Amino acid sequence: MLHIGIDDTDSPKGGCTTYIAALLVERLLGLGARFIDYPNLVRLNPNVPWKTRGNGAVCLCLECDPLLEGDVKSAVIGTVESHAEFGCDNTNPGIVFHAGEITEPLRRFARSVIRGVVALDEAETLIEGYCASAIGYKNRRGLIGALAAVGETLEGDHTYELLAYRTLGNRGTPRRIDAASVMEMDEETRGKTFNNFDAEAGRPLIAPHGPDPVLFGVRGESAEAVHRAAMMVKVDEIVERWVIFRTNQGTDAHLRRLPNISDLEAYSPAIVVGEVAAPPRTLKGGHVILPLGDEKGRIDCAAYEPTSRFREIVRRLIPGDVVRAYGGIRAPDRVGRMTLNLEKLEVLRLTSEVRFVNPLCPDCGGGMESMGRGKGYRCRRCGFRGPDLTKRRVEVDRELSPGLYLPPPRAQRHLTKPLGRYGREKTRYASAELFEPWHWP
Repeated sequence: MLHIGIDDTDSPKGGCTTYIAALLVERLLGLGARFIDYPNLVRLNPNVPWKTRGNGAVCLCLECDPLLEGDVKSAVIGTVESHAEFGCDNTNPGIVFHAGEITEPLRRFARSVIRGVVALDEAETLIEGYCASAIGYKNRRGLIGALAAVGETLEGDHTYELLAYRTLGNRGTPRRIDAASVMEMDEETRGKTFNNFDAEAGRPLIAPHGPDPVLFGVRGESAEAVHRAAMMVKVDEIVERWVIFRTNQGTDAHLRRLPNISDLEAYSPAIVVGEVAAPPRTLKGGHVILPLGDEKGRIDCAAYEPTSRFREIVRRLIPGDVVRAYGGIRAPDRVGRMTLNLEKLEVLRLTSEVRFVNPLCPDCGGGMESMGRGKGYRCRRCGFRGPDLTKRRVEVDRELSPGLYLPPPRAQRHLTKPLGRYGREKTRYASAELFEPWHWP
């Protein structure tokens, strides 16, 4: 049994680690290898500053004759070297080969990479102690993600994604996908797939916009569901190949609960509970800043302009409200202050909002107006004067309820668990025969 981890082969201008995996599926099957799991697509911490695009690593899990191991490794190395974006300064590919079962130290390492920041020397020490071999290119940082992909076996909650790829000649041109077919597919498979279509914006979400090889990707709860959904999508260009991946997308795998705001660390995703410490403020450009505090510290939480109506929820909060904030920490600014970029927000407790307004007339019930400081009030309707009357206390309707709030699908990260997945989480992976077909060709 051989696990092959690959990471950091793409760049903002092209390439895709999942495409390299798709090429290897065909090539390794041709060598006689047998896949014992779908290719695993493992999204890593989305907040690290040196990521290229989606920060996804892949792992191929297969069985092969020991006599074929050399050919398998040569095929992997050759494919990575032929398709990785070596010209990009920030692209540093890594390949890890691991034989046998996944040990607990490798599992712990994977969790650390998904939820935080890990040094390269920690990955190299584990590779030396547990793995068959590895190759790191340039500054070798890709070894971190490659080893994490090996260690994350996705035995808890997981989802699936069918990724279809473009021919070389079409890359860099607009993707020709029929939006109506995506909307119909989304309606037909609702509950079994997710984040296909953004109703608020009226546009599909299954296609990226860059020059990479991906034509579209459909995410869902099972291999069968994503295959059925993908076959409903109408495209006006040639599909070069497609593969179903098993993945941690849509699971909140990156988020961990911290007891105090003071425990937050730069570049790390987290969940923290706090009290709204001051009224939210809107910055130029539409970004909304929510000051949050607890007994140990205080931090600004940011809902950015692309999160659209989610910002209105944030704006309705007032000092004294208690919320649970989910998101990633940005790098500290010049004076050391950190900001939590909100991915979702749970309102736990609302405080009463009270306003003091002019009294009503005790004679006719009409509205009253002030006669001057300390002089009482006069009724506009009947003229009644009440020198001893004072303002009355009125509780304002908050237009907000306790509950969980997310940005629209177009503003959600790969790892963010959408509302439609709550209650659908998986607690284990029962490995069995793979759904057919799980790849083409």
